[in-house]
Amino acid sequence: MKMHVKLFIPGPTEVREDVLKEMSRPIIGHRTKEMSELYERIHDNLQKFFNTKNEVMVFTASGTGMMEGSIRNVIQNDVLHCTNGSFSERWFEISKANGKIADAIKYEWGKAAKTKDVEEKFKGKHYEGIALTQNETSTGVRTPIDDFFKLSREHDSLLLVDAVSSLAGDMIDVNKSDVLFAPTQKSFGLPPGLVTVFISSEAMEKAKKVTSRGYYFDFISMKNYYDEKKQIPATPAVSLLYALDYQLEKMLKEGMEERYNRHKKMASMVQKWAKDNFALFAEPGYESVTVTTVTNTKNISVDALNKALKAKWMSISNGYGKLKEKTFRIAHMGDLTPSEIQELLDTIDEILRVK
Repeated sequence: MKMHVKLFIPGPTEVREDVLKEMSRPIIGHRTKEMSELYERIHDNLQKFFNTKNEVMVFTASGTGMMEGSIRNVIQNDVLHCTNGSFSERWFEISKANGKIADAIKYEWGKAAKTKDVEEKFKGKHYEGIALTQNETSTGVRTPIDDFFKLSREHDSLLLVDAVSSLAGDMIDVNKSDVLFAPTQKSFGLPPGLVTVFISSEAMEKAKKVTSRGYYFDFISMKNYYDEKKQIPATPAVSLLYALDYQLEKMLKEGMEERYNRHKKMASMVQKWAKDNFALFAEPGYESVTVTTVTNTKNISVDALNKALKAKWMSISNGYGKLKEKTFRIAHMGDLTPSEIQELLDTIDEILRVK
């Protein structure tokens, strides 16, 4: 591949040349036998890789699209959000924009959600669903979902999980959720434009009873269309499906455990470097496996650092929203390798020493 700025940002992430080449294949009609075979293979490989028999769907959309789709499909009225960063706050706003009765447990940015706080909210009110961001991309905070799923079952509630920046990098049991979604441009190591969603049987049954599910993201319509034709109701991004099909084969060869171990190793490298040179923003014990948010304790110019990095064909992310220049983010996700992460860290050290 010709020289380009290698992305160490939390989406879109770096995409390998062989994956990009898959997208240059001739387009097929989206109502053909070839399309049915392609989508069925993707569907089955997603279930196989993530070890689930939950419903699997792939929409042409962003992760934000499925924030809205998940709420519209399985929440008729009341939903409880746990917000601890920009993207979990966005999801809360989406629920309100869709006319839901949405409450939120608001955490300080950098903190993880806790089941005890959710338990306390259920003492005063029943919620149809709990909306939880498993990996808050703006803060680098990872909130484990298993105990939240157990709590949701105790209260006859559904657990909705935003795994946007972690699925396919972190070790996540998609069976410990009712609706879990992630787009392709982060830990999948693919271009933007597709979002995967895993839906429990309980959530599918609930969707049948929800009015005003919308049209584009309607789970029931999507399932019926797949069952009948092995296709997608609306025109899909065929080139992106080629890439997803190809990447899933690579992911199956690597295996989820090996993929997770690679991400863990990269995370350890970056987090050790951050603690040695700056500080970690995430609450101790809740550090993300896919993106590290570094507290800018030395008050360096993150913009200047990134300009210097781009001159060396690399890029990281400034802090998100109100954390701009107060933090910076290094992603270690997708198909990146420990050797590439080490090269990035060495280059940052060199730039900061020169400065």
